[in-house]
Amino acid sequence: MGKIGLHALVLGATGLVGGEVVQELLRSEAYEEVRVLSRRPLGIQHSKLLETIIDLEQLEENAKHFFGVRDVFCCLGTTIRKAGSQVKFRKVDLEYPLRAAKISRQQGVKQFLAVSAMGADPSSRVFYNCVKGEAEQVISSVGLPGVHLFRPSLLLGDRKEFRLGEKAGALVMKGLDPLMRGRASKYRAIPAATLARAMVTIALTSTAGTHVYPNDVIHVLGTGTADSAYIL
Repeated sequence: MGKIGLHALVLGATGLVGGEVVQELLRSEAYEEVRVLSRRPLGIQHSKLLETIIDLEQLEENAKHFFGVRDVFCCLGTTIRKAGSQVKFRKVDLEYPLRAAKISRQQGVKQFLAVSAMGADPSSRVFYNCVKGEAEQVISSVGLPGVHLFRPSLLLGDRKEFRLGEKAGALVMKGLDPLMRGRASKYRAIPAATLARAMVTIALTSTAGTHVYPNDVIHVLGTGTADSAYIL
């Protein structure tokens, strides 16, 4: 399959999932240009990579970078501990993604693909799940042609920052993985690289409407090569 000249933009590229999405897009023959808006340099060089360092508070001032992009991958996310408060957590996991979705619509972006979480529900009593559910709700209401929301379980991979709780959880989930079959399979921990491959696979299908992908479906979508899902 030859190049078809698609342009993508990634938010949250310095994080675990965002970094994997960037690598997947750079490997894909379908994408001619991969734009990254991030707080700090990725430290990689590639002919397709166009990197811009920004403050997320200035997203609107950087709207020009969304123009000409077909697919926006929103991989922004934090923890309450890292954010420092619930207010700051909402800013990263809800406010910034919503602002990015609105800019995407204004700039003619066709697809907005965002990382959510298993259990996302705006009516949940669990703060984390509630915020993730609210984010899904408001992003879906922006009016973009295609919205794709991914709900992974615990993510596996090497983070640049150490998260003790996630590290311990990952070790437990890895040990239990052989036993998680049948109904329990939907809770299996998932490698960030698998999620990234699933996101790019879905982007290449270019499907309109709003779609939600649960953890077990992400596992299936992330198996194989993303480009193989695209048919000219």
